[in-house]
Amino acid sequence: MERLQKVIANSGYTSRRKAEELISKGLVKVNGVTVYELGVKVNTNDLIEVDGYIIKNENKVYYLLNKPRGIITSTSDDKGRKTVVDLINTNVRIYPVGRLDYDTTGAIILTNDGELANLIMHPKSKIDKVYIAKINGLIGKSQLQRLEKGVFIDGKKTSKSRARIKNYDKKTDTSIVELTIHEGRNHQVKKMFESLGYDVLKLKRERISFLDVNNLKSGEYRILNPKEVKKLYNETTK
Repeated sequence: MERLQKVIANSGYTSRRKAEELISKGLVKVNGVTVYELGVKVNTNDLIEVDGYIIKNENKVYYLLNKPRGIITSTSDDKGRKTVVDLINTNVRIYPVGRLDYDTTGAIILTNDGELANLIMHPKSKIDKVYIAKINGLIGKSQLQRLEKGVFIDGKKTSKSRARIKNYDKKTDTSIVELTIHEGRNHQVKKMFESLGYDVLKLKRERISFLDVNNLKSGEYRILNPKEVKKLYNETTK
């Protein structure tokens, strides 16, 4: 037997964290009975419904997308805007691992493997998430060191990171900075720079762990091969 939220995540319906939210809201039924407790265990014979949808086990699929600007990182949007899921040609129910802002571009994984999604998103896994940020002004060594040691955003200090300046354009007075973090807090990169007085003019996530989008045009995606999936699992559980 396995925990209910893990079974829901493994089915590809959503991530384990989101599954826990759905259970707490009373949107999950097991054999027709609404379940509110996160510790409930189920077996393969149990009928599980999530908001009226019957959970079924599906083959696991994994996609790496180079997200364009102006695309929502969600499975759907109440305003009718295009989402990252709309860009993937598949009949399998998938969802994005983590988030990228509406105006942020770059690497994002979409899958129906809730276990791997949970591992990638968890800060304890310390998965590298490499961002390239264009900011106003010239950022100095001392500011880069502050980013690396951690800054306070929303009342909480960020974990240690790596930061380096790649370029400074005197004509436009803008800097290109590479920032590597392991967390995934809301608007984290933008808020980290804002805490030091810099506005992020452009932002791209260039890499997740060893996966980059250098060979993918904006809006393009590819299927991860079994070796890459295995490596991701190894990276998140080492």
